[in-house]
Amino acid sequence: MPSTACLSGSLAGSRNRLVQVTSGLERLLAGAGSHLKPLSLGLIIHPASVTRDFQLSVDTLLQEGFSIKALFGPQHGARGEKQDNMIESGHYADPYTGLPVHSLYSNVRKPTPEMLSGLDAIVFDLQDVGVRVYTFIWTMLLAMEACAEIGIRFIVLDRPNPIGGIQREGAVLRKDFESFVGLHPIPLRHGLTCGELATWMNETRGIGCELEIIECRGWRRSMGWSDTGLPWVAPSPNLPTPVSCLVYPGMVLLEGTNLSEGRGTTKPFEYFGAPYLNIEYLLDLLGQEHLDGVMIRPCHFEPTFQKYAGTMCAGGQLHVTDPATFQPVRTAVTILRAARELAPREFSWSRAPYEYEENLMPIDLIWGHDGLRHRIDDGATVDEVLEGVQEDLDTFKEDIRDFLIYQ
Repeated sequence: MPSTACLSGSLAGSRNRLVQVTSGLERLLAGAGSHLKPLSLGLIIHPASVTRDFQLSVDTLLQEGFSIKALFGPQHGARGEKQDNMIESGHYADPYTGLPVHSLYSNVRKPTPEMLSGLDAIVFDLQDVGVRVYTFIWTMLLAMEACAEIGIRFIVLDRPNPIGGIQREGAVLRKDFESFVGLHPIPLRHGLTCGELATWMNETRGIGCELEIIECRGWRRSMGWSDTGLPWVAPSPNLPTPVSCLVYPGMVLLEGTNLSEGRGTTKPFEYFGAPYLNIEYLLDLLGQEHLDGVMIRPCHFEPTFQKYAGTMCAGGQLHVTDPATFQPVRTAVTILRAARELAPREFSWSRAPYEYEENLMPIDLIWGHDGLRHRIDDGATVDEVLEGVQEDLDTFKEDIRDFLIYQ
């Protein structure tokens, strides 16, 4: 297991000031992508698609003479203009560059032949967060399929996994539970970069895309974000900090319940709670599990939007004290089990629709199958809920071994 210093960034960042990761975008600008300059390119971007000095990729690529003909926006939009979750964006002309912007988070999530018309390649430059339900990797997969179908290239400008590349947690997605928050069997916390995922899925799904990965340089799997030397720009509005990304692999499970996951507060995914919870009893139940690497502080909060907007919630805030031992998925499962035991009549699972799925339960889509929901409803212990997960993670580790770019 990696040391606390490697993942936390609090100590490692001070010792490794000279260590700097070069992103795929910066390597492209430095000459690794010079062969792309004659091509007509489409660019999948969002606000975190920046260089070390915060230049947005579309701006700097145009300045360097690359022929960008169209932009494609994932969830939250190419400019990050959609502030809440599950809000679609439309097609429009970019007000700064004049380029057409095609939305890939609407009734159309896979680029159409019309969108790709006249392009020689699609360049993907999104900062992912290392969690299966984060939709950017599925935008990437669908765009790869679209490119393969009409015979144009797909280029990934790789970026670090901000929560590290060693720890993996949570269920592996099972057949019949596919959705836009999971289209391929990977764990909830997968430990891969977009480039690694693209290479693996291109092979195992038989996509046959003409794929090129412009790798990061200097990234090691044990790194926390502050070790990279790269600036942090929120990849989506409700993951504002590296800490929110670290808790997200587990706390995103609360989206499948009537517990608030802290949306509408200044600490999304770090805060959790509901009006019906008793803090004293809740903290007592959570304390019995002896969770590693985290302290849960009792708190009250009032969301300004989403669940319980304008209503005071009782709950807690996660304070990660040791990222190397902190297990966000186990922590979230413990919270769900405690809420279900403490308030069996008030606690409930959310109902469809969720991320374009009209029938399956949201919690089952997020977890990857219905085992978590059934086991918690049956009163299982945390260990019983997680039974079998490690075996699936071990199998996944073997499956992706030959596709790892970074060692």
